[in-house]
Order: sequence, then C-alpha cells, then structure tokens
Amino acid sequence: MDQESDKILGEYVVIRAEENGVNVIGLTRGRDTKFHHTEKLDKGEVLLAQFTENTSAIKVRGKSRILCRHGEVISGE
Repeated sequence: MDQESDKILGEYVVIRAEENGVNVIGLTRGRDTKFHHTEKLDKGEVLLAQFTENTSAIKVRGKSRILCRHGEVISGE
C-alpha cells in the first residue's frame, strides 16, 4: 500500500447507539454515490466502521456518539 491508500484505509470511526434503532449507512465512492451497507444498532451497541476503497462516507441516523481521530460528535440532538 502507498501512503495515500494508508490515509484512506486507516480511518476508523466508533459509533455507539444512544437509543434503539440507530441506522448506520455506508456510501460508495465513485461517480455515483450509492448505499452499499446498512446496520441497525440498539441502545448501547457499538459499531467500529472503517473507510475503505469502497466506502467514502458513513451516514448515521438517530441519537449516537461518534468517535474519530477528530474528536467526538453527538448525532440526533
């Protein structure tokens, strides 16, 4: 892997559901952005997600805590 690939593939986020029914959606890279993976979390469940060659964005619906190297974000407030 080259340094650019390391930057893309090295990014992780931690998503902790603060309520039942939090949706986490992976979005594709490329010309057309499409959904490629969906997870539903219940309160207290944790998902570790990684940006990859196929995943350019992660969308979170519902109340959750999201941790990444840039800090913490609270969604759904």
